[in-house]
Order: sequence, then structure tokens, then C-alpha cells
Amino acid sequence: MTTVTDGAVVAVAVVAVVSVRTGSPIVALALALLVAPPAVFRSARSPLLLVGFVVLLAVGAAMRSQHEWAGLVPDSLGEYEGWVRLIDDPQPYPSSTRVIVEVDGERFEMWSRGRAQQQRIRSWRGGEWVEVSGERVALDAERARRVAWQHVVGEFDLVWASDVDAGGPVARASNRVRATIERAAEFLPAPDGALYRGLVIGDDRDQPRDMVERFRASGLSHLTAVSGQNVAFVLAACGPLLVRMRPVPRWVLTVAVIAWFVVLTRVEPSILRAGVMAGLSATAYATGRERSPIRILALAVIVLVLVDPLLAWSIGFWLSVGATAGVCTVGPWLAHRLTVFGPLALPLGITLGAQLGVVVPSVWVFGRLPLVSVVANLLAVPVAGFVMLYGLPAGLVAGSIPAVAPTVMLPARVGTRWVDTVAGIGARLEPSPPWVWVGWGVVVALVVVVVSRSVCRRRSGTR
Repeated sequence: MTTVTDGAVVAVAVVAVVSVRTGSPIVALALALLVAPPAVFRSARSPLLLVGFVVLLAVGAAMRSQHEWAGLVPDSLGEYEGWVRLIDDPQPYPSSTRVIVEVDGERFEMWSRGRAQQQRIRSWRGGEWVEVSGERVALDAERARRVAWQHVVGEFDLVWASDVDAGGPVARASNRVRATIERAAEFLPAPDGALYRGLVIGDDRDQPRDMVERFRASGLSHLTAVSGQNVAFVLAACGPLLVRMRPVPRWVLTVAVIAWFVVLTRVEPSILRAGVMAGLSATAYATGRERSPIRILALAVIVLVLVDPLLAWSIGFWLSVGATAGVCTVGPWLAHRLTVFGPLALPLGITLGAQLGVVVPSVWVFGRLPLVSVVANLLAVPVAGFVMLYGLPAGLVAGSIPAVAPTVMLPARVGTRWVDTVAGIGARLEPSPPWVWVGWGVVVALVVVVVSRSVCRRRSGTR
């Protein structure tokens, strides 16, 4: 018998998130009563204990959020000369390059706009240490809030940079793997190579602006944000080794592989969510606990917003959580009722579920929800999944043995070209804003009709 229902765990997650976002446990608890009726909490073996835990969680989450926001005020500003640590790889823009650096334990964003300086900065990699001289300055209020989820407290105006140190063993190892993947990508045409790196390790730095736009317009930009699918493929690749191990060593190695992949892909919000979910799922399996996807997702959200409350302000985090929630709940429910589409029922249901899960953040932040995304995802996701599964081991081989690279990378080249072609066609076919909402209305109406007929047939068949 389960001690706490899935609904109760989801309600607790809602309390944690609202406490973090509002800084008010009272608001969070009030909303929890609306999201989860009292029956959800009464279903627990010890409802009073559960309610007490939720109250403590709400208070703790609110306090954690207030503490993190208070910590975004820099301890010191002004001139600085010494070593800084790169938090992530430099992000190139059309006329500038941005990189986040850690100075005396605080994060600052550094912008470079000179051509020569940009070329040097773009050769840096996350985890490295660089000797620099410059000035730490405060951010304006609007900019500070936009970058708060990255724990950035100010801007660093670079004067000069000299020596570069490779960093610790984890940074050196992950950068060697990424460098090997980059060498393998060079055997593909430039746009395809950049897309290949995005699909395999989430490295979208060199993707042309028109490629980024067509993936957004066709609803396929999530493919270059490493998430649960990538983690699943990495674990699948390790499967032959893992299944031969005893339970405890298997769990340890599984968690280690997940952690390594999270670090390799630069600890982005989507991969953090996927990594924590995978770790919780592995732990539940090892201990014989229930592994309901929505329960695992809710637990992952609770853990992440308590450890890092500022994640609650990351749009990437909410797109990842929303899509996963839709895939875990609405997707299977729809697939079970869209059997009229035959073998397409499951992928169609999952795709519609994911779209429903991201509708609020997508429309709120980006002002659009591509209509062609349903068909585009049906055509692109299976091939993109193949590239993710095949691309990492193939890239390691091709990047290490150049002589075999053209042959080894050929399947990845064909796969990335297919995905990019689907994105291009989808972007061209996407209707203008007034009509896209009409199209979504038609899609919703068709789904409602098909689901209603399916329910009616099931009811008539049971009589």
C-alpha cells in the first residue's frame, strides 16, 4: 500500500514551487487546497503528519527563496585582478560573446564585443580558470532579474586576459569529451555539424541564426536542449554493462553515469530536471519503490527548487517540466483513446500531451505555439532520437580516429539533415498568427470528437 498518493506528491510540489515564487508559505498552502482536495491528503496513512510536513516545507521553501534572492547582491564591486573560473562555455551572439565567470565565489557575466577578444574568449571552455584584469560593476534592476536564475550578481568589464588553466579533473574530462565530439562534427557540413552537437550534447553555440529560427518556428527547438531522452539513451548504451552487475554497484554506476552526463552537458535546467528524475527512478528501482512518472517528476521539482530556488525563474526549466508532465499524464491518456490512428496513436498522443504541457510558458514568454509542431515532431523526433543514441559513441570514435570518421559519421549526417529539412519545411508551412490559433482550434475540436467517440464505443462495448 502506498503511503502517499501521486496526487499528494504533486500537491506538495505545487506548494514548494509557489512558496519559492511568492516567498509566502500562506499563499502556497492556500493554493495547495485548491489544487488537491482534502481527500488527497486523507488518503495518506498519517494525514496530520503529511500536513505538518507540507507546512514545514512551505516555510522552508519560502525562506530558501528569500535567502537566494538576498544573495544576489554582490559582496564587492570595483577593480579585480586574478583568476576567475568559467561557469559555462562562452555563448556567441552576432556581434558579441557572453560568458559567466566566478570571481571570489560570485558569478558575473562578461561581454566581449571586440573581434580579436571574441576569438580568444570563444576558445575558452566551462570549468577552466583564466587570469584576468577588469572591473566588477552592478547590473540594472531589469537585467539583474533576467539573469537571476543563473545566480549572476553583476557584470565584469574585461581589460585583459592572459593564462588559462584546464581546471579540475571533472572539467578536464568533460572538456576532452566535448572536444572529441567537436572534432567529429567537423566531418559534417557546418550547419549539420552544429545541429549534431546540439542533438547529442546540447551544444547549440554555433548554430546559424536562421537554423535557430526555423527550429523555433516549427516547434523543434526542444531537440537541441538535452533532456530525458538523451539521458535514457546514454543509460541504454550502458545497459549491457549495467545488467551484469549486482544491485548496489549497478545503482552506484547508474547514478555516476547520470551525474557525468549532466556535467558533460553543462548542467542546464532541462538536463538537471532529467538527471534528477533518472536518479530518483534508479533509486526507486533499486529499493523496490513505486516509479510512477508523475510522482518522480513531482519529487524532482521539489528537490530542485529547494536546492536551487532560482530555477523557478528559468523558462527552460518550466518548458522541460511542462513537457514532461504532459508526456507522463495527458500523452498516455490520449494515446489510449486515439486508437483510430493505429500505430500513430502513441506518438500522436505523446506529442499532443507535450504540446499541452508547454502551452502556458510558450505563449506567455514567446507569444506563439507552432501549429506545425505536431506533424514536425512526429517526423523529426524518431530520427533525432536515433542521432542522440548513435551520435555520442560514433562521435567519440570519429573524433578519436579521423581515418574512419567519414564512414562512422555518415548515419549521423543523414539523420541531422533529415531533422533540419523537417524544421525548414515546417517553418515555411507555419501559418501567420491569426490563423495558427484557428488551426489549433480545429485540432482541439478533432481530438475532442475522436476521444468522445472512443469513450462512447468503450462504454457501449461494456454493456
